[in-house]
Amino acid sequence: MLKIIEKMPTPEEYNFLTNSVGWGTRDNKIVEEALKNSLYCVCICDDNNIIGFGRIIGDKTIFLYIQDIMVLPKYQSQKIGTKIMNMIIDRINEFKKVNPNIRTYLGASKNKENFYKKFGFKSRNDANLGDGMVLF
Repeated sequence: MLKIIEKMPTPEEYNFLTNSVGWGTRDNKIVEEALKNSLYCVCICDDNNIIGFGRIIGDKTIFLYIQDIMVLPKYQSQKIGTKIMNMIIDRINEFKKVNPNIRTYLGASKNKENFYKKFGFKSRNDANLGDGMVLF
């Protein structure tokens, strides 16, 4: 049974996911420090095993950055990434209560741009801002 948990994964869980999606691994101490600096983390677990993750980093008032949207390959195409993004967008909407004009950026993995467009993201090129994507 899938569970959505608002929590920071362990460095081992994080490295398991990054390795599974082809991003490799990093030293656990580096991962731990990076995760500690997150504004928000959400995990998806199946029988207490992590299968998906996403987080927000940034300054909470002017800029946010969606980072590390990952789903284990065998669970992809089952709307798990959508569940993660919906949780992240809900949190972004909380930050917007402080500054409705906060900008939220992300770096889409190759060929994943259309997934993020479903949530209102636009290519920065389409917004005359250069490469990347942004949500206004």
